[in-house]
Amino acid sequence: MITGAHSIVYSTQPDADRAFLRDVLRLPSVDAGQGWLIFGLPPAEVAVHPADDNDVHELYLICENVASLVEQMTERGIAASAVQDRGWGLVTQITLPGGGKLGVYEARHPRPPVSVAPKAKAAPKRAKQKKAAAKKTVKKRVPAKRGKKR
Repeated sequence: MITGAHSIVYSTQPDADRAFLRDVLRLPSVDAGQGWLIFGLPPAEVAVHPADDNDVHELYLICENVASLVEQMTERGIAASAVQDRGWGLVTQITLPGGGKLGVYEARHPRPPVSVAPKAKAAPKRAKQKKAAAKKTVKKRVPAKRGKKR
């Protein structure tokens, strides 16, 4: 049913933020056309929290060691907020080149197993048969060689 998730980060400086995701976080990407990069993410999870309003969503990246991440960002001149212990995780926010904030945390809660997308269905047999028939060439019958008589 669900094969993945697509998160969107809105930015006033999208090229700079794309470069950050590519060059600093080293996320793999594909060019969807005209330089529009779509980045791959590690396995993800989603949670539903109670709220007074609907249509409020947050994006956090998860890391193994938030203190190490903050140190690496600081070494690169990237601002990171002080780490906060929220019980469920150790949380920081890194400032993207476009000025937006991106939450990153070291999880202290149980993590669900990785969900694997179902494999794509194979092409129908009829289509394969038609394709194979189109490739076939007509072979001429060659008479069998006869052995010498003794």
